Amino acid sequence: MKVLGLLFLTFFVASNAKVFTKCELASTLKRAGLDGYRGYSLANWMCLSYYESKYTTNALYDNGWSRDYGIFQINSYWWCKDGKTSGAVSACNISCNNLMNDDISDDITCAKRVVSDPNGMGAWVAWNNYCKNKDVSSFVSGCAL
Repeated sequence: MKVLGLLFLTFFVASNAKVFTKCELASTLKRAGLDGYRGYSLANWMCLSYYESKYTTNALYDNGWSRDYGIFQINSYWWCKDGKTSGAVSACNISCNNLMNDDISDDITCAKRVVSDPNGMGAWVAWNNYCKNKDVSSFVSGCAL
């Protein structure tokens, strides 16, 4: 996913959103099989989620030509269908609206699809900028996993 924009430009839709605590999200992602998925540690997934959405389920970023949705900021050009993005590929074959609720199981399924591509987590600019080749252990420290 070619996320254009920085975390500080991300905004959140005004509605009821779940904001996970660090350990709550870590536990959820671990139960979903993300720890070690495609070689990425749980701490990397947590770092990614923090810098993309601050662990918020209905995070939305609009860069003018596509939008990023949900806790992982799944992009509407490459991964989900929002009915607004011209020429979209929508490789996860999911409505972007499904990524904006408190049930993140479909977000996780799509994120697994994203990292299955050759770019892996490198598809997320935030992961490249803030997590890649960094000590990300603090994102899971203190959590009983």
